[in-house]
This record gives sequence, C-alpha cells and structure tokens, in this order.
Amino acid sequence: MAVGKEQVTHDIVKPRTDKREYRRIVLRNSLEVLLVSDPDTDKSAASMTVNVGSFSDPEGLEGLAHFLEHMLFYASEKYPLEDSYSKYITEHGGSMNAFTASEQTNYYFEVNVDCFEEALDRFAQFFIKPLMSPDATMREIKAVDSENQKNLLSDGWRMHQLQRHISSESHPFHKFSTGNWDTLEVQPKAKGLDTRHELLKFYENNYSSNVMHLVVYAKENLDKVQILVENIFQDIPNNNCNRANFPGQPCMSEHLQVLVRAIPIKQGHKLRIVWPISPEIHHYKEGPCRYLGHLIGHEGEGSLYYVLKTLGWATGLSAGESDSTMNFSFFKVGIDLTDVGQEHMQDVVGLLFKYISLLKESGICQWIFDELSAICETKFHYQDKIRPIDYVVNLSLNMQFYPPEDWLVGSSLPSKFNPNLIGMVLDQLSVDNVRIFWESKNFEGKTDKVEQWYGTAYSIEKISGPLIQDWIQSAPDVKLHLPASNVFIPTDLSLKGACEKVEFPILLRKSSYSTIWYKPDTMFFTPKAYVKIDFKCPHADISPEAEVLTEIFTRLLMDYLNEYAYSAQVAGLYYGISPADSGFQVTLIGYNHKLRILLETIVEKIANFSVKPDRFLVIKETVLKEYQNFKFQKPYQQALYYCSLILQDHTWPLMEELAILPHLGAEDLVKFAPTLLSSAYLECYIAGNIERNESETMIEHIEDMFFKGTNPISRPLYPSQHPTNRVVKLERGIGYFYSAEGLNPNDENSALVHYIQVHRDDFLQNVKLQLFALVAKQAAFHQLRTVEQLGYITVLMQRNDFGIRGVQFVIQSTVKGPRNIDLRVESFLEMFEKKLVDMTIEEFKSNVNALVDMKLEKFKNLREESGFYWREIADGTMKFDRRESEVAALKTLTHQDLINFFNEHIKVGAPRKRSLSVRVYGNLHSSEYSADLDQPLQPDTVKIDDIFSFRRSQPLYGSFKGAFGNVKL
Repeated sequence: MAVGKEQVTHDIVKPRTDKREYRRIVLRNSLEVLLVSDPDTDKSAASMTVNVGSFSDPEGLEGLAHFLEHMLFYASEKYPLEDSYSKYITEHGGSMNAFTASEQTNYYFEVNVDCFEEALDRFAQFFIKPLMSPDATMREIKAVDSENQKNLLSDGWRMHQLQRHISSESHPFHKFSTGNWDTLEVQPKAKGLDTRHELLKFYENNYSSNVMHLVVYAKENLDKVQILVENIFQDIPNNNCNRANFPGQPCMSEHLQVLVRAIPIKQGHKLRIVWPISPEIHHYKEGPCRYLGHLIGHEGEGSLYYVLKTLGWATGLSAGESDSTMNFSFFKVGIDLTDVGQEHMQDVVGLLFKYISLLKESGICQWIFDELSAICETKFHYQDKIRPIDYVVNLSLNMQFYPPEDWLVGSSLPSKFNPNLIGMVLDQLSVDNVRIFWESKNFEGKTDKVEQWYGTAYSIEKISGPLIQDWIQSAPDVKLHLPASNVFIPTDLSLKGACEKVEFPILLRKSSYSTIWYKPDTMFFTPKAYVKIDFKCPHADISPEAEVLTEIFTRLLMDYLNEYAYSAQVAGLYYGISPADSGFQVTLIGYNHKLRILLETIVEKIANFSVKPDRFLVIKETVLKEYQNFKFQKPYQQALYYCSLILQDHTWPLMEELAILPHLGAEDLVKFAPTLLSSAYLECYIAGNIERNESETMIEHIEDMFFKGTNPISRPLYPSQHPTNRVVKLERGIGYFYSAEGLNPNDENSALVHYIQVHRDDFLQNVKLQLFALVAKQAAFHQLRTVEQLGYITVLMQRNDFGIRGVQFVIQSTVKGPRNIDLRVESFLEMFEKKLVDMTIEEFKSNVNALVDMKLEKFKNLREESGFYWREIADGTMKFDRRESEVAALKTLTHQDLINFFNEHIKVGAPRKRSLSVRVYGNLHSSEYSADLDQPLQPDTVKIDDIFSFRRSQPLYGSFKGAFGNVKL
C-alpha cells in the first residue's frame, strides 16, 4: 500500500447476511475513508461528515455553520456554474442533501452507478475549492430565514429550543442553531461584520481533511474504488484542525429540579421528564441506556405505560437517551397525557419514580439484558438492506464515534453485561437532578416568560426533592412489575426455499370472499414475511360519521392489542390496523416464525370486537385533538389536502367530521361495528419467507371466522358493492383555481399547489410525464428557490391519484402571495420551454438513460417490493410488470415526442391543458385574499367557490379499482 494505512476487511464486524465488502483507508491528507463495494447495487453513494456543527457558531453569528452547509451546494472553482452539482445529481437519477447537527455537519448524495465518478468529483469540490459569491451569499441567507420561518410554529422545534434555553448560557447547548435573517444579516451588519467574510473564515478554520470522515459506496471492486477516492479526495487541504470539543455540562444546579410549564401551538398535553446522564457512547457495548429505555418505555402488562393507560391518564410513552455528545447526554421520558392525566401530573411523575425505584429494588437482571442482547443480535444479522444514501450517512456518523471494527455495528449490539454501570446510570435518574417540561394550552395566561427565538411562552419554578417524594407517596398504589419473557422472539430463522421462482405476484385464489395474491421471496433470502389484508367494507365510508367511527374502531383495536402485541414489535414483528379506502387494513411485517400467531390474535379481536366505554372516551379525545390540530398543519399541507378533496370523488371533508365527532358516544360505535363488518371482502397480499399452502390456510382461517357458521359476522359483497376510486376529470383548456385563507391566523406562510392533470395510467404517457418531471425538477428548484428565493419549500413532483397522473408545483412562501407565486410558476414554464427545445440529442439521451436506470433499480428489501406491488393492487391497475413495460416505452421516445408532450399538456395556454391551482393565504398576504378574489377572471379560468358543488358537476375518470376485467384468471 503506497498511500496511508489500511485496515483489513475482516476486522470490520458485519452482518452474517451481508455480502458487501468493506475497507478502511487513510489518505495522505489524513482523511479517514470507509470504502464499500456492492456488486448488486443500482445506486452509488457517498457521505462526508465534518467534525464541526452549530456548537462552533461564533458569538453573535447564530446559524453560521448551518448557513455554510447551504452555501457549499452553490458552485466551486472547478464547476463554477451555479447549482450544477444539484442539476447533475438530479438528472442522473439521484438525490442529495445535508444537515447540520451540534458537533457535525453531514453532506450526502446518491446517483446512478454509471455517473458516479463525475458526481463524486463534483461532491469533493465542496471540501477543496468552493465558490461563495457575494450574490449567492445574500440569496441563501433568505433561504436559511425561510427554513427557520417554516419551523417557528412547530412544537418539536419550539420545545427543543426551550430545553436548550434553560441551560447554562456559557455552554453551546444554549445556542440557537438554525440562524435567520436577523442573526446572519441584520446583527452582523450592525456590528460592522461582513457575513461572507465570516463565512469564509469559518470554513478555513474548521473544514480540514483531518476532521472529516468519508464513506463511499460503489458497484466496483474495492481496489478500483480506492484508486478513485485517492485521486479525487487527496486534494482536500489538511489544516491540522483540532477536533471540536465542548467539555462541561449544559445544566448547572439552577437548571435542575425545575418544573417548566410551556404553551404549545397544538392541542394536547405532554410531559417530558429529563435527566442529565453519563453519555452511553463511552459504554456502548454495555448499553445502560438501552437497557433502561427498554424497561421504562415498555408497554406490556405491569409497565409504567400499562398502568397510566389503565388509569386513563396517558396515550403514549417513550424513553431513552437523547441529545447526546461525547461530553454530555440526557435521558428523556416523554408522556402524552389525556385531559384527565393532565389533572394528575404529580401522580404521573410519582408513578415514574416508583417504577425507577422498582428497577433499583429488583436489581439489574441478567436475563433481561441477555434477552435484549439476543433481539439486537438477530436484528443486526438479519437487517434489511436500505438505500445506499441512508446507509452511507449512518456509517459516516458512526466513524466519528466508534473504532473501525464497530463502524457497522455502532451501539446496536449490547453484549457486555455490567450491572454496576447500568446501576450508575439508574442512580442518575433521581429526584435531585430532574428537569420536568410540561406542555399544555391550559397554561395560557399563566406564564410570565417568553423564549427568545421561537416566542414560546413559559414559566419556571424550582421543585425540591422532598416535594417530589410527596408526589411519589401520594401516587396511586398500583401493581408495577418487570415484563415477562418475550414469547415473540423468533427461534426458527430458516428459509423456506420457495420452489416457485416467480417474478411477479401470482393470484392464488379468487372467490366471493377474497382475492389472495402471493409473492414468494426470490430476492432477499431473509426469514421475514409481509402480510396485508384489506377488509373492503362498503359501510366504512358511507358518510362522514361512518368514516370517523371506522377510525375509532381501528384505534380501539390497536389499543386493545397493545399490551399483548408490544412484545412482538420489540422482537421485530410489526403490525398495524388502520382505516383504508372503503374499509380498514391489517398489515404485518417482520420475522415469519410467529407471524401467524399474532395475525390470528388480531383477527380474533376484530371478530369479537366490543366497545369498552372508558377506552372509547380516551380514543375519541385523541382523535378529536388530531382533527382540531389540522389547522396547525403547514400551509402547503393544507393546500395539498384541498387539492385531494377537489380531485378525489367520495372523500369527506375533515371539517364535517370534526363537527360530528363531539356528539358521538360509545353506543354509536356499539351499533356501527356490526354494520361495518356485515358486508366484507378481503383483498390479501402475502409475500416473503412463507409457503403457498400456508398463505392459503392463513386466509381460509379468517374466512371461516367471518363468513362461515350458522350466524356469520359478514356476508360477501354483491358485485355492485365492490368499491371504486373515481377522480374528477378537469376540462381541457381550463385553468381552475381554489382560494382559501390559512386555517392558522398566526402563520405568516402562504402556499400554492399548481397541479397539471395529464392522463389515465398508460405506459407511453407515463414515461413522457416522468421524463418531463426529471428534466424540469432541478430547473424549477434552481429558478424558483435559488434565484427567486420564493421559499424553502419549493418542489416540482409527480402526482398519482388512483392511476390518474399529473405533476404539481408545491411552494410555501412568506415572500409572495399565492396568486403571485402562480404567476412565477407560469413564468418558469415559459422560460423552461426554450430549455426543452434547445436540449441537445446527447442531453436527451442522457436523461432517457438516467430514467431507464432509475426504473430498473432493484428492490432493496421485502417492504419496498411489497409496497410497489400493493400499490398496483390497491389502485386496481395490476400492472406488476410496470417497470419493464415503461422502460420499453421509454426507449422508443424521441426528443420531439417530449416537446410535443410539453406543448400539448404543460405549456402555458395549451388548448388541451388541464390545470388546478390551490392557493392558501397566510396572514402576511391576508389582504391579498379578498383583492385576488375580486380580480376579473382571465379568459379560460374558472374559480371554484364550493368544492362539493364543483365535484358533483364534473365528469369522472373511469376507476381501475373494481374493474374485474383487469385481473387475468
């Protein structure tokens, strides 16, 4: 080895099922690199972690590290054309992003394998010779400000900053990390600072190859990848920076034993109980926080959550390490309280400390550690492959903290039982150093402080150890105990070895009761299965009331199953029951060994459903708050909701459901549940490590339970009852628009969804649309976000409503009102037309090839494969060979075909164009709302005043769903 040091492959611990090869190298500039060779991959990827983050922001320049992360995407000395990195990645089937954490900044991308070398070279320029022009600097401060604007009304951001706010001002944990216009432009200018100059200085002082870690994931063998990496990355300068280190604790004595009451944006009450602890990273093989989080966060019988739920006080609980660095860490317990639980906060905290006392009295149990260790080991060795872009990010972050042999493992394999160490962390969860954050709208008018950056209203009071001891004493006397051993841990991990080497799902059986689709695992060879059973029940969505009751029905089922089935989730067998179009669905995914036991328990609960009035009230309260909180959704989410409501026939408006909900009682569900199940049809998809006959008997058992016997629960559907999915067919040559004021009067952001409806699912039309979206996506982002700075959320994406295809621009902005954003979208399309026509044949072919590669990308795991095939079944399109057929269609396309497609469907003013603009006005543009509505209508535009009158008056596309001719028997 001529360059640096190398660590041989077998030193890196890897999963038994992992066929990839790994190599650690160190370049001559001290850049440490992990090379990954995967001959089966369709995408190559890279991730660079730089050991500097927001903790390193200079005083008075909050957000500078984050701002620098934004700026590196613009241009470099070698590739000076602005945004050319993003354009290259996007047009070659890839994606890219970055994030700034407290002590790290991570940059990452993935791209089609045949374009990796140039993509990697462009990526490396971030760290070699970036250009940060004055013009770009000013524009990107606006982008950072827009990103901060979208977070201002988010409770997650607000409460996290409040926890940082109540800490030592001399510790960087206290800082504001995102940055905004004030911190990056106004304040520096007032102090005579040039932000760009400070930016360049920050880069020079902190970005150095010796504090970077790179992961490169490629198709080629390790030797080839190594040569490539050495050639490209050895030019990163090594300034011999010291690794950023922030010793000391963020919380002093005055920040402990505090009770902080805070007012959230959304409805709901939350308790966050937090303790500073020793960081687990120094003892990751002993895993003290994993052990304690497993027990305190457990949901089985005898657990803290089980008791709180039984009392009707809580609807969710989580526990574990949070906000950890090498120097400090926190252990957090988060509890979602009910209205009644809110009145018993002291009892809830008392019960938490009682459970902690139980853990101390019971001693640290080796059998619990061993069980947890076994679960973790199985999970590690049978982990699913994930997208290379996600994998490289995980690994490059791990490289910062772990020795090379544990780069893949991280802290996921606790293997050394050390009761003293677990006991030490347990002792830190004491009444003496607790911080309690309590959020509720009930505190409105009762707070006396405001957090600086997000404007969160709060109050703070000291609480003594003896006071908390009183809470413990007065808490209810309930039976808390440790969990029983986990019966769902799989012991049979053998593969069935499917005899059928089928490429696509096959129809096992179709009857008046059910359709069974089956896809044995011929790709992944893991002991896992995927089961989806869609109960088609015509009564489920016959009215807004029925839809709400179906929602409560599914949530009650999940509620009843929780203490039994929680162990299955811990052991890697996941389940869900959720409302679906015209009914509800049951989904299971995970190890196949004990999947059937869980499925039969779930189905039995459905068949023997009864309403427990106390649980009904808790679930109703939860659903009511969620519906009420819709008004706090981001404006672009509101716009997308209105768009779906306008387009999708037979959807009920949330506001009607919200009006009905308070009046529903347990007796309404008692009446409704038998009606819901009285007519049903089962659409089933079973895949993975499971045999054909097992799949059939699994469903036969369910059919026997519901449809057979003297007094069956359900009868089969009549042919006329099979559900359909109908979508409004917009009129050609007409531009429709719908305007609404934002539901949250405090939100300054406005939003636009500009939707262009194109066609009903057809391979040739699909690929024209997809090719347009691929070519236009980055151009739209560059023009509307980077150049015009309309807003942080600016995206052009495809849309598919049950097989009806189109594209949509989604933009959220404080800079312009929705009507003006709409004009900017049209202006972009006019500008883009020239780009499309001027495209060279080579560029066209390159884009076609990129799309072909994207389509032929192999599924990485069972969940991904099943999601693709289930979408075909759920939409009724049933085109399991879609990817191959679309590739064949794509190869016939010419540049002129794409131009013709654009001219017919997308071009501004095209006579056959169908478009719909949904405009949501934030409070900055509320004056424009009425003014825009009073504007005289342009020719060929139609204003939608009432969504339902409009929907009733429009023709509908034919439904793929329920058209049985599509299924070849």
